[in-house]
Amino acid sequence: MERVSSSFRDSSGYVFELEGTIYRSISNGYKPILAQLVDSGLCKRLVDEKLLLPFEQVDENTIRPMRVPFISYSYEWSFSMLKDAALLTLEVQRLALGYDMILKDASAYNVQFVNGKPILIDHLSFYPYVEGEPWVAYGQFCKHFLAPLALASYKDMSLVKLLQADVDGLKLGVVSRLLPFKARFNFGILTHITLHGVDGKAVPTRPWFKISRLKLLALVENLRSTVKRLDWKPLYGWKDYERECNYSHRATSSKAYLVEEFLRKTNSKVVADLGANVGLYSQVATDLGMQVIAIDSDPACVELCYQSNNGDDCLPLVIDLANPSPAIGWENSERSSFTGRLKVDTILALALVHHLAIGNNLPLERVAGWLINSCCHLIIEFVPKEDEQVQRLLRHREDIFPNYTQKGFEEAFSQYFRLIDCKKIEESERTLYLMEAR
Repeated sequence: MERVSSSFRDSSGYVFELEGTIYRSISNGYKPILAQLVDSGLCKRLVDEKLLLPFEQVDENTIRPMRVPFISYSYEWSFSMLKDAALLTLEVQRLALGYDMILKDASAYNVQFVNGKPILIDHLSFYPYVEGEPWVAYGQFCKHFLAPLALASYKDMSLVKLLQADVDGLKLGVVSRLLPFKARFNFGILTHITLHGVDGKAVPTRPWFKISRLKLLALVENLRSTVKRLDWKPLYGWKDYERECNYSHRATSSKAYLVEEFLRKTNSKVVADLGANVGLYSQVATDLGMQVIAIDSDPACVELCYQSNNGDDCLPLVIDLANPSPAIGWENSERSSFTGRLKVDTILALALVHHLAIGNNLPLERVAGWLINSCCHLIIEFVPKEDEQVQRLLRHREDIFPNYTQKGFEEAFSQYFRLIDCKKIEESERTLYLMEAR
C-alpha cells in the first residue's frame, strides 16, 4: 500500500494506491457523514449528473473511486476550464444545501477533468449543514477560483500561473491591488475580493455572525453570476496557426494521414500531444478511441482546444515544456511535477523539436533523453533548417546549431529510441518518424 502524499492534510481520510487501484480510507469520525451523503440521495444525484466522481463502497472503512486518467492542476488550465471548475463547485454547493449538507472545502485541487468536463473528486468534502452557520469554504473559493479568474479577465491570463506559487490560493489583498480600478465597478469583484481581502488578509471569522439558508443560497448565486460574467478573449498567440503555417492543404492532409497510420501501429491507449496547438492531430488520436493529453504553452490555443471539445477524451493543458510545472507544496510532494505525471503509451511531438532545439537552445540529446522517460512510442516530426518556420527562428540570431541536421537528429534520438518507420510529408521538406523506446 502506498499513500498518496497530496491527501495528508485531510483528517477525514486519506488516499492510497494498492496494486494499481486507488482507494480512500475513511476515518471513524467521518463514517456517519459519508453515510448521510449516500443515504440522503445527494451522492446519487451528483453522480448521475456527472458532478461527482463515481465510487464503490468496499467496506465501512474504505471506498474505491473511479480512477482519473490524468491529474492536472488549476495553474495548468485554460480560462474556460478554470471557470467551468468554479461553476461546478458552486453547483455542487447549491445542490448540497437542498439535502442539508454543505461543502467544507472549495479547493481547485478537488476538481479534475474527465471526458472533457470538470468533476468533483473529493468525496470527503461534505459536512452536515447547520442552520445559521456561514459557508466555511467561501474564502477558499474566492482564493482558488474567483481571484485568478478576475486577474485573467481584467489583466492577463498569465497571472493564473500565480496559483503555482501558493497551494492555498491567491491572497485576496494582493489580487485587489493588482486589479485595475474599473474592476471595482463589478459589484461581485468589489464584494468578494476587494472588501473580503482587506490589507491582504481574509476578513476574520465572527462566531456571533449567523446567515440563513436563504442568504447562503443567495451568496452562492451571486458568486455564480459574478463568475459567469467574467470573460477572456485571446488577442495573440498561435490561434491562427493553420493560416500562418507554411503547410499546404495537401501537406496537412498527408501529415494527418501519417499520424493516423503510425498511431495505429502503436496500439496505444493514452497519448500525449506535446505542442498540440489547437488540437488538430489530437483529434486524430481521439477519433481512434485514445485518451489524449494535449499540451501547449499558448493559453489561446488551449482555450480553443477546450472549447472545441465535444465530449472527446482529450485534456488540454497550458504548459511550457521548456519550463514545466514543478512539484510544489509541503516537501515538494503535495502536487507532482508535470514530468513526474507524464507517463503515456505514445508521445506526439509534431513541429516541436525545432522550437526546443533552436528556440530554447536545448541539445537534441537532452530532448531525446527527456522524452524517453515518459513514453513507449514516439511519433516525432523533424523540420529542417530550410523550412520557413525554422528560418523565422534564425532570422534575428546567429546560427549556432551545426548539429541541427537530419543526420544529427537521427543520431541523437537513436541513443534512446529504435526507428520503426519514417516518411516524408507531402509538399514539404519535413519528415515524420515512428520510434520505439529502447
